[in-house]
Amino acid sequence: MAQDEQKMSRMQLTAMVVGGMIGAGIFSLPRTFANATGPLGAIIAWVIAGTGMYMLARVFQALAERRPDIDAGVFAYAKAGFGDYPGFLSAFGYWIGSCIGNVSYWVLIKSTLGAFFPVFGDGNTVVAIGVASLGIWLFHFLILRGVQQAAFINSIITVAKVIPIMVFIVLTFFAFKMDLFRFNLYGGDLTNGLFEQVKATMLVTVFVFIGIEGASVYSRFAKKRSDVGSATILGFIGVTGLMVLVTILPYAVLQRADIAGLRQPSMAGVLENVVGPWGAIFVSSGLIVSVLGAYLAWALICAEVMFAAGKSKDMPKAFAKVNKNEVPVVAMWVTSSIIQLIVITTYWSRDAFALMLNLTSATTLIPYLFVAAYGLMIAQRGETYEVRPEERKRDQILASIAVIYTLFMIYAGGLKFILLSAILFAPGTVLYVVARREQALPVFSKTSDWVTFGVIVAGAIIGVFGLATGAITI
Repeated sequence: MAQDEQKMSRMQLTAMVVGGMIGAGIFSLPRTFANATGPLGAIIAWVIAGTGMYMLARVFQALAERRPDIDAGVFAYAKAGFGDYPGFLSAFGYWIGSCIGNVSYWVLIKSTLGAFFPVFGDGNTVVAIGVASLGIWLFHFLILRGVQQAAFINSIITVAKVIPIMVFIVLTFFAFKMDLFRFNLYGGDLTNGLFEQVKATMLVTVFVFIGIEGASVYSRFAKKRSDVGSATILGFIGVTGLMVLVTILPYAVLQRADIAGLRQPSMAGVLENVVGPWGAIFVSSGLIVSVLGAYLAWALICAEVMFAAGKSKDMPKAFAKVNKNEVPVVAMWVTSSIIQLIVITTYWSRDAFALMLNLTSATTLIPYLFVAAYGLMIAQRGETYEVRPEERKRDQILASIAVIYTLFMIYAGGLKFILLSAILFAPGTVLYVVARREQALPVFSKTSDWVTFGVIVAGAIIGVFGLATGAITI
Protein backbone atom coordinates (compact mmCIF):
# COMPACT_ATOMS: atom_id res chain seq x y z
CA MET A 1 0.00 0.00 0.00
CA ALA A 2 1.34 3.42 -0.91
CA GLN A 3 2.65 5.58 1.91
CA ASP A 4 0.23 8.50 1.28
CA GLU A 5 -2.73 6.12 1.45
CA GLN A 6 -1.65 5.04 4.94
CA LYS A 7 -1.71 8.59 6.36
CA MET A 8 -4.53 9.70 8.67
CA SER A 9 -6.18 13.13 8.65
CA ARG A 10 -7.01 15.11 11.79
CA MET A 11 -10.61 13.90 11.49
CA GLN A 12 -9.52 10.26 11.40
CA LEU A 13 -7.16 10.76 14.35
CA THR A 14 -9.97 12.42 16.30
CA ALA A 15 -12.22 9.49 15.39
CA MET A 16 -9.57 7.14 16.83
CA VAL A 17 -9.76 9.07 20.12
CA VAL A 18 -13.59 9.21 20.16
CA GLY A 19 -13.87 5.64 18.88
CA GLY A 20 -11.60 4.39 21.62
CA MET A 21 -13.28 6.37 24.42
CA ILE A 22 -16.90 5.69 23.46
CA GLY A 23 -17.32 1.97 23.82
CA ALA A 24 -18.74 -0.25 26.51
CA GLY A 25 -18.16 2.13 29.40
CA ILE A 26 -20.52 4.96 28.54
CA PHE A 27 -23.52 2.63 28.21
CA SER A 28 -22.89 1.22 31.69
CA LEU A 29 -22.40 4.54 33.50
CA PRO A 30 -25.90 5.02 35.04
CA ARG A 31 -25.90 1.78 37.06
CA THR A 32 -22.18 1.85 37.81
CA PHE A 33 -22.37 5.33 39.33
CA ALA A 34 -25.74 4.71 41.04
CA ASN A 35 -24.22 1.69 42.83
CA ALA A 36 -21.68 4.03 44.41
CA THR A 37 -23.11 7.52 44.76
CA GLY A 38 -25.77 10.13 43.99
CA PRO A 39 -25.63 13.17 41.69
CA LEU A 40 -23.44 15.23 44.06
CA GLY A 41 -20.81 12.51 44.35
CA ALA A 42 -21.01 11.88 40.60
CA ILE A 43 -20.40 15.55 39.83
CA ILE A 44 -17.41 15.66 42.19
CA ALA A 45 -16.04 12.45 40.64
CA TRP A 46 -16.33 13.87 37.13
CA VAL A 47 -14.67 17.13 38.19
CA ILE A 48 -11.72 15.15 39.60
CA ALA A 49 -11.57 12.76 36.65
CA GLY A 50 -12.15 15.45 34.05
CA THR A 51 -9.48 17.71 35.51
CA GLY A 52 -6.97 14.90 35.88
CA MET A 53 -7.57 13.49 32.43
CA TYR A 54 -7.54 16.93 30.84
CA MET A 55 -4.13 17.52 32.37
CA LEU A 56 -3.03 14.13 31.04
CA ALA A 57 -4.40 15.03 27.60
CA ARG A 58 -2.43 18.28 27.69
CA VAL A 59 0.72 16.31 28.60
CA PHE A 60 0.11 14.05 25.58
CA GLN A 61 -0.37 17.16 23.45
CA ALA A 62 2.81 18.84 24.72
CA LEU A 63 4.90 15.68 24.29
CA ALA A 64 3.54 15.13 20.77
CA GLU A 65 4.74 18.63 19.85
CA ARG A 66 8.03 18.65 21.77
CA ARG A 67 9.13 15.07 21.08
CA PRO A 68 7.94 14.44 17.49
CA ASP A 69 10.71 11.87 17.17
CA ILE A 70 8.86 9.53 19.55
CA ASP A 71 6.14 7.42 17.92
CA ALA A 72 3.56 5.25 19.74
CA GLY A 73 4.23 7.55 22.68
CA VAL A 74 2.31 5.72 25.39
CA PHE A 75 5.20 3.39 26.20
CA ALA A 76 8.01 5.14 24.34
CA TYR A 77 7.85 8.09 26.74
CA ALA A 78 8.42 5.72 29.67
CA LYS A 79 11.52 4.30 28.00
CA ALA A 80 12.88 7.73 27.11
CA GLY A 81 12.49 8.95 30.66
CA PHE A 82 13.10 5.96 32.90
CA GLY A 83 14.92 3.23 30.99
CA ASP A 84 14.35 -0.03 29.16
CA TYR A 85 12.51 -2.10 31.77
CA PRO A 86 10.05 0.67 32.76
CA GLY A 87 9.49 1.17 29.03
CA PHE A 88 8.69 -2.52 28.65
CA LEU A 89 6.35 -2.49 31.68
CA SER A 90 4.53 0.50 30.23
CA ALA A 91 4.14 -1.19 26.84
CA PHE A 92 3.08 -4.51 28.34
CA GLY A 93 0.68 -2.88 30.82
CA TYR A 94 -0.95 -0.82 28.13
CA TRP A 95 -1.21 -3.80 25.80
CA ILE A 96 -2.57 -6.32 28.31
CA GLY A 97 -4.95 -3.69 29.72
CA SER A 98 -6.25 -3.00 26.24
CA CYS A 99 -6.71 -6.72 25.60
CA ILE A 100 -8.72 -7.04 28.81
CA GLY A 101 -10.76 -4.00 27.83
CA ASN A 102 -11.55 -5.65 24.51
CA VAL A 103 -12.86 -8.67 26.40
CA SER A 104 -15.23 -6.39 28.33
CA TYR A 105 -16.69 -5.29 24.99
CA TRP A 106 -17.62 -8.84 24.05
CA VAL A 107 -19.04 -9.53 27.51
CA LEU A 108 -21.28 -6.46 27.32
CA ILE A 109 -22.47 -7.26 23.81
CA LYS A 110 -23.55 -10.72 24.90
CA SER A 111 -25.09 -9.37 28.11
CA THR A 112 -27.09 -6.93 25.98
CA LEU A 113 -28.30 -9.74 23.76
CA GLY A 114 -29.07 -11.74 26.90
CA ALA A 115 -31.92 -9.35 27.70
CA PHE A 116 -33.65 -10.59 24.53
CA PHE A 117 -32.12 -14.07 24.14
CA PRO A 118 -31.61 -15.81 27.53
CA VAL A 119 -29.08 -18.23 26.05
CA PHE A 120 -26.50 -15.41 26.26
CA GLY A 121 -27.10 -14.89 30.01
CA ASP A 122 -24.89 -12.15 31.44
CA GLY A 123 -22.39 -12.50 28.62
CA ASN A 124 -20.35 -15.40 30.01
CA THR A 125 -22.30 -18.51 28.99
CA VAL A 126 -20.85 -21.15 26.66
CA VAL A 127 -22.94 -19.83 23.75
CA ALA A 128 -21.91 -16.24 24.48
CA ILE A 129 -18.25 -17.21 24.57
CA GLY A 130 -18.61 -19.10 21.29
CA VAL A 131 -20.21 -16.15 19.48
CA ALA A 132 -17.64 -13.73 20.94
CA SER A 133 -14.86 -16.01 19.69
CA LEU A 134 -16.30 -15.89 16.18
CA GLY A 135 -16.37 -12.09 16.35
CA ILE A 136 -12.78 -11.89 17.56
CA TRP A 137 -11.46 -13.72 14.53
CA LEU A 138 -13.71 -11.94 12.02
CA PHE A 139 -12.26 -8.62 13.22
CA HIS A 140 -8.78 -10.12 13.23
CA PHE A 141 -8.88 -10.91 9.52
CA LEU A 142 -10.53 -7.56 8.70
CA ILE A 143 -7.67 -5.70 10.36
CA LEU A 144 -5.08 -7.82 8.56
CA ARG A 145 -6.43 -6.39 5.29
CA GLY A 146 -5.06 -2.95 6.17
CA VAL A 147 -4.84 -0.28 8.87
CA GLN A 148 -6.23 2.47 6.65
CA GLN A 149 -9.30 0.44 5.67
CA ALA A 150 -10.00 -0.38 9.31
CA ALA A 151 -9.52 3.28 10.34
CA PHE A 152 -12.00 4.37 7.63
CA ILE A 153 -14.61 1.91 8.93
CA ASN A 154 -13.94 3.17 12.47
CA SER A 155 -14.65 6.76 11.37
CA ILE A 156 -18.06 5.74 10.01
CA ILE A 157 -18.92 3.71 13.12
CA THR A 158 -17.85 6.60 15.37
CA VAL A 159 -20.54 8.80 13.82
CA ALA A 160 -23.14 6.01 14.04
CA LYS A 161 -22.46 5.26 17.71
CA VAL A 162 -22.94 8.88 18.87
CA ILE A 163 -26.53 9.06 17.55
CA PRO A 164 -28.23 6.80 20.17
CA ILE A 165 -26.27 8.52 22.94
CA MET A 166 -27.50 11.94 21.78
CA VAL A 167 -31.09 10.64 21.56
CA PHE A 168 -30.80 9.27 25.11
CA ILE A 169 -29.55 12.64 26.40
CA VAL A 170 -32.33 14.61 24.68
CA LEU A 171 -35.15 12.31 25.84
CA THR A 172 -33.98 12.10 29.46
CA PHE A 173 -33.47 15.87 29.50
CA PHE A 174 -37.11 16.45 28.58
CA ALA A 175 -38.20 13.88 31.21
CA PHE A 176 -36.17 15.66 33.91
CA LYS A 177 -37.92 15.78 37.34
CA MET A 178 -36.29 18.23 39.74
CA ASP A 179 -37.89 16.77 42.89
CA LEU A 180 -36.50 13.31 42.05
CA PHE A 181 -33.08 14.80 41.34
CA ARG A 182 -33.09 16.52 44.76
CA PHE A 183 -34.11 13.25 46.46
CA ASN A 184 -31.16 11.45 44.88
CA LEU A 185 -28.69 14.29 45.38
CA TYR A 186 -26.74 12.90 48.35
CA GLY A 187 -27.10 9.25 47.41
CA GLY A 188 -30.50 8.54 48.95
CA ASP A 189 -30.15 5.56 51.30
CA LEU A 190 -26.38 5.14 50.91
CA THR A 191 -24.70 5.02 54.31
CA ASN A 192 -21.05 5.63 53.41
CA GLY A 193 -19.62 9.13 53.33
CA LEU A 194 -19.20 11.34 50.28
CA PHE A 195 -15.44 10.71 50.02
CA GLU A 196 -15.94 6.94 49.97
CA GLN A 197 -18.74 7.34 47.41
CA VAL A 198 -16.48 9.35 45.11
CA LYS A 199 -13.54 6.98 45.64
CA ALA A 200 -15.70 4.02 44.59
CA THR A 201 -16.24 5.57 41.14
CA MET A 202 -12.61 6.30 40.31
CA LEU A 203 -11.67 3.16 38.36
CA VAL A 204 -14.86 3.55 36.34
CA THR A 205 -13.86 7.05 35.25
CA VAL A 206 -10.42 5.77 34.25
CA PHE A 207 -12.01 3.03 32.14
CA VAL A 208 -14.26 5.38 30.19
CA PHE A 209 -11.41 7.82 29.58
CA ILE A 210 -9.08 5.14 28.23
CA GLY A 211 -8.62 5.94 24.56
CA ILE A 212 -7.63 9.54 25.13
CA GLU A 213 -4.18 8.61 23.79
CA GLY A 214 -5.54 7.02 20.59
CA ALA A 215 -4.09 9.74 18.35
CA SER A 216 -0.73 9.56 20.13
CA VAL A 217 -0.47 5.81 19.58
CA TYR A 218 -1.04 6.30 15.85
CA SER A 219 1.21 9.36 15.54
CA ARG A 220 3.37 7.67 12.88
CA PHE A 221 0.36 7.70 10.54
CA ALA A 222 -0.53 11.40 11.05
CA LYS A 223 -0.45 13.60 7.95
CA LYS A 224 0.67 16.48 10.18
CA ARG A 225 2.29 16.04 13.59
CA SER A 226 0.31 18.97 15.02
CA ASP A 227 -2.91 17.04 14.29
CA VAL A 228 -2.03 14.54 17.05
CA GLY A 229 -2.35 17.07 19.86
CA SER A 230 -5.45 18.82 18.51
CA ALA A 231 -7.21 15.49 17.88
CA THR A 232 -6.52 14.45 21.48
CA ILE A 233 -8.04 17.63 22.95
CA LEU A 234 -11.03 17.70 20.57
CA GLY A 235 -11.90 14.08 21.28
CA PHE A 236 -11.50 14.55 25.03
CA ILE A 237 -13.77 17.60 25.29
CA GLY A 238 -16.55 16.10 23.18
CA VAL A 239 -16.65 12.71 24.88
CA THR A 240 -16.38 14.13 28.41
CA GLY A 241 -19.51 16.20 27.88
CA LEU A 242 -21.44 13.14 26.72
CA MET A 243 -20.29 10.99 29.64
CA VAL A 244 -21.22 13.56 32.29
CA LEU A 245 -24.74 13.97 30.86
CA VAL A 246 -25.27 10.20 30.57
CA THR A 247 -24.29 9.85 34.24
CA ILE A 248 -26.25 12.75 35.75
CA LEU A 249 -29.57 12.82 33.83
CA PRO A 250 -30.81 9.35 34.96
CA TYR A 251 -30.94 10.62 38.56
CA ALA A 252 -33.76 12.92 37.45
CA VAL A 253 -35.95 10.14 35.99
CA LEU A 254 -35.44 7.21 38.43
CA GLN A 255 -34.53 6.73 42.08
CA ARG A 256 -30.87 5.91 42.69
CA ALA A 257 -31.66 2.42 44.03
CA ASP A 258 -33.74 1.63 40.94
CA ILE A 259 -30.91 2.72 38.63
CA ALA A 260 -28.46 0.59 40.64
CA GLY A 261 -30.71 -2.43 40.13
CA LEU A 262 -30.86 -2.17 36.34
CA ARG A 263 -29.31 -4.78 34.10
CA GLN A 264 -26.27 -3.73 32.09
CA PRO A 265 -26.26 -1.88 29.76
CA SER A 266 -28.14 0.31 32.24
CA MET A 267 -28.59 3.14 29.74
CA ALA A 268 -31.09 0.89 27.95
CA GLY A 269 -33.05 0.34 31.16
CA VAL A 270 -33.18 4.05 31.93
CA LEU A 271 -34.53 4.91 28.49
CA GLU A 272 -37.03 2.06 28.68
CA ASN A 273 -38.46 3.63 31.84
CA VAL A 274 -38.74 6.99 30.06
CA VAL A 275 -40.23 6.03 26.67
CA GLY A 276 -41.14 2.33 26.87
CA PRO A 277 -39.66 -0.92 25.49
CA TRP A 278 -38.52 0.60 22.21
CA GLY A 279 -36.02 2.69 24.18
CA ALA A 280 -34.21 -0.41 25.40
CA ILE A 281 -34.08 -1.86 21.89
CA PHE A 282 -32.83 1.43 20.44
CA VAL A 283 -30.04 1.85 23.00
CA SER A 284 -29.09 -1.82 22.84
CA SER A 285 -28.73 -1.59 19.06
CA GLY A 286 -26.60 1.53 19.44
CA LEU A 287 -24.47 -0.21 22.04
CA ILE A 288 -23.69 -3.13 19.76
CA VAL A 289 -22.60 -0.75 16.97
CA SER A 290 -20.62 1.35 19.45
CA VAL A 291 -18.85 -1.55 21.10
CA LEU A 292 -17.97 -3.23 17.80
CA GLY A 293 -16.47 0.08 16.67
CA ALA A 294 -14.56 0.44 19.92
CA TYR A 295 -13.27 -3.10 19.60
CA LEU A 296 -12.01 -2.32 16.10
CA ALA A 297 -10.24 0.82 17.35
CA TRP A 298 -8.67 -0.98 20.30
CA ALA A 299 -7.61 -4.05 18.36
CA LEU A 300 -5.75 -1.66 16.06
CA ILE A 301 -4.16 0.13 19.03
CA CYS A 302 -3.13 -3.15 20.72
CA ALA A 303 -1.32 -4.36 17.63
CA GLU A 304 0.27 -0.96 17.01
CA VAL A 305 1.71 -0.78 20.54
CA MET A 306 3.26 -4.25 20.27
CA PHE A 307 4.59 -3.45 16.79
CA ALA A 308 6.25 -0.25 18.02
CA ALA A 309 7.71 -2.08 21.02
CA GLY A 310 9.07 -4.80 18.72
CA LYS A 311 10.51 -2.20 16.37
CA SER A 312 12.28 -0.42 19.23
CA LYS A 313 13.51 -3.81 20.53
CA ASP A 314 11.59 -3.54 23.81
CA MET A 315 9.66 -6.64 22.78
CA PRO A 316 10.87 -9.65 20.76
CA LYS A 317 11.72 -8.58 17.19
CA ALA A 318 9.01 -10.84 15.75
CA PHE A 319 6.42 -8.25 16.82
CA ALA A 320 7.90 -5.78 14.31
CA LYS A 321 6.99 -8.00 11.36
CA VAL A 322 4.32 -6.59 9.01
CA ASN A 323 2.35 -8.13 6.15
CA LYS A 324 1.92 -6.75 2.63
CA ASN A 325 -0.74 -4.32 3.92
CA GLU A 326 1.69 -2.88 6.50
CA VAL A 327 -0.28 -4.45 9.38
CA PRO A 328 1.76 -5.83 12.34
CA VAL A 329 0.85 -9.44 11.63
CA VAL A 330 2.58 -11.21 14.55
CA ALA A 331 1.41 -8.58 17.03
CA MET A 332 -2.13 -8.98 15.69
CA TRP A 333 -2.09 -12.77 16.00
CA VAL A 334 -0.77 -12.64 19.58
CA THR A 335 -3.27 -9.94 20.54
CA SER A 336 -6.25 -11.86 19.16
CA SER A 337 -5.06 -15.08 20.82
CA ILE A 338 -4.73 -13.43 24.24
CA ILE A 339 -8.18 -11.84 23.89
CA GLN A 340 -9.56 -15.26 22.98
CA LEU A 341 -7.96 -16.83 26.05
CA ILE A 342 -9.30 -14.18 28.43
CA VAL A 343 -12.80 -14.46 26.89
CA ILE A 344 -12.77 -18.16 27.76
CA THR A 345 -11.80 -17.41 31.39
CA THR A 346 -14.87 -15.15 31.85
CA TYR A 347 -16.93 -18.35 32.15
CA TRP A 348 -15.69 -18.66 35.76
CA SER A 349 -16.23 -15.00 36.74
CA ARG A 350 -19.19 -13.91 38.86
CA ASP A 351 -19.33 -10.45 37.29
CA ALA A 352 -17.13 -10.62 34.21
CA PHE A 353 -17.88 -7.09 32.98
CA ALA A 354 -17.04 -5.37 36.29
CA LEU A 355 -13.85 -7.44 36.64
CA MET A 356 -12.66 -6.60 33.12
CA LEU A 357 -13.51 -2.91 33.61
CA ASN A 358 -11.56 -2.52 36.86
CA LEU A 359 -8.59 -4.63 35.79
CA THR A 360 -8.28 -2.71 32.53
CA SER A 361 -8.17 0.55 34.47
CA ALA A 362 -5.59 -0.72 36.96
CA THR A 363 -3.14 -1.99 34.32
CA THR A 364 -3.51 1.08 32.10
CA LEU A 365 -2.79 3.52 34.94
CA ILE A 366 0.87 2.39 35.01
CA PRO A 367 1.61 3.67 31.47
CA TYR A 368 -0.38 6.84 32.18
CA LEU A 369 1.74 7.50 35.27
CA PHE A 370 4.94 7.10 33.25
CA VAL A 371 3.68 9.55 30.60
CA ALA A 372 2.76 12.17 33.18
CA ALA A 373 6.07 11.70 35.02
CA TYR A 374 8.05 12.03 31.78
CA GLY A 375 6.20 15.22 30.90
CA LEU A 376 7.09 16.61 34.33
CA MET A 377 10.70 15.47 33.97
CA ILE A 378 11.44 17.27 30.70
CA ALA A 379 9.63 20.41 31.88
CA GLN A 380 11.70 20.54 35.09
CA ARG A 381 14.93 19.94 33.18
CA GLY A 382 14.02 22.40 30.45
CA GLU A 383 14.59 19.81 27.69
CA THR A 384 13.12 20.87 24.31
CA TYR A 385 12.17 24.29 25.77
CA GLU A 386 14.72 26.20 23.72
CA VAL A 387 11.68 26.87 21.55
CA ARG A 388 8.78 28.62 23.36
CA PRO A 389 10.48 28.65 26.80
CA GLU A 390 7.53 30.57 28.24
CA GLU A 391 5.49 27.34 28.16
CA ARG A 392 7.79 25.54 30.58
CA LYS A 393 6.13 26.71 33.83
CA ARG A 394 2.68 25.92 32.48
CA ASP A 395 3.73 22.43 31.42
CA GLN A 396 5.28 21.79 34.85
CA ILE A 397 1.95 22.57 36.51
CA LEU A 398 -0.08 20.46 34.05
CA ALA A 399 2.23 17.45 34.39
CA SER A 400 2.37 17.74 38.20
CA ILE A 401 -1.41 17.60 38.45
CA ALA A 402 -1.48 14.65 36.01
CA VAL A 403 1.03 12.74 38.20
CA ILE A 404 -0.98 13.40 41.37
CA TYR A 405 -4.17 12.34 39.61
CA THR A 406 -2.82 9.01 38.34
CA LEU A 407 -1.32 8.18 41.75
CA PHE A 408 -4.69 8.89 43.39
CA MET A 409 -6.43 6.67 40.84
CA ILE A 410 -4.07 3.78 41.67
CA TYR A 411 -4.78 4.31 45.38
CA ALA A 412 -8.53 4.53 44.82
CA GLY A 413 -8.54 1.30 42.83
CA GLY A 414 -7.39 -0.63 45.89
CA LEU A 415 -4.83 -3.34 46.63
CA LYS A 416 -6.87 -6.12 44.99
CA PHE A 417 -6.36 -4.87 41.45
CA ILE A 418 -2.72 -3.98 42.06
CA LEU A 419 -2.09 -7.62 43.03
CA LEU A 420 -4.11 -8.96 40.08
CA SER A 421 -2.08 -6.70 37.79
CA ALA A 422 1.15 -8.09 39.27
CA ILE A 423 -0.03 -11.61 38.37
CA LEU A 424 -0.09 -10.47 34.74
CA PHE A 425 3.12 -8.42 34.79
CA ALA A 426 5.35 -11.07 36.38
CA PRO A 427 5.07 -13.75 33.64
CA GLY A 428 4.85 -11.02 31.01
CA THR A 429 8.45 -10.11 31.82
CA VAL A 430 9.46 -13.25 29.88
CA LEU A 431 8.92 -11.20 26.71
CA TYR A 432 11.44 -8.64 27.98
CA VAL A 433 13.94 -11.39 28.74
CA VAL A 434 13.61 -12.72 25.17
CA ALA A 435 14.05 -9.24 23.70
CA ARG A 436 17.19 -8.57 25.75
CA ARG A 437 18.75 -11.92 24.83
CA GLU A 438 18.10 -11.26 21.15
CA GLN A 439 20.32 -8.20 21.55
CA ALA A 440 22.91 -10.02 23.71
CA LEU A 441 22.25 -7.53 26.53
CA PRO A 442 21.96 -8.18 30.27
CA VAL A 443 18.32 -8.58 31.30
CA PHE A 444 18.49 -5.93 34.02
CA SER A 445 21.24 -3.34 33.74
CA LYS A 446 20.27 -1.27 36.80
CA THR A 447 19.66 -2.10 40.45
CA SER A 448 16.31 -0.30 40.27
CA ASP A 449 15.17 -2.76 37.57
CA TRP A 450 15.92 -5.71 39.86
CA VAL A 451 14.04 -4.02 42.71
CA THR A 452 11.06 -3.32 40.46
CA PHE A 453 10.99 -6.89 39.22
CA GLY A 454 11.26 -8.21 42.78
CA VAL A 455 8.29 -6.10 43.89
CA ILE A 456 6.23 -7.35 40.93
CA VAL A 457 7.06 -11.00 41.67
CA ALA A 458 6.22 -10.54 45.36
CA GLY A 459 2.91 -8.94 44.42
CA ALA A 460 2.15 -11.79 42.01
CA ILE A 461 2.85 -14.42 44.69
CA ILE A 462 0.60 -12.64 47.18
CA GLY A 463 -2.07 -12.28 44.49
CA VAL A 464 -2.00 -15.97 43.56
CA PHE A 465 -2.13 -16.94 47.24
CA GLY A 466 -5.11 -14.60 47.71
CA LEU A 467 -6.96 -16.20 44.80
CA ALA A 468 -6.17 -19.70 46.04
CA THR A 469 -7.42 -18.99 49.59
CA GLY A 470 -10.43 -16.95 48.54
CA ALA A 471 -9.09 -13.73 50.05
CA ILE A 472 -9.26 -12.26 46.52
CA THR A 473 -12.37 -13.02 44.50
CA ILE A 474 -13.05 -12.43 40.84
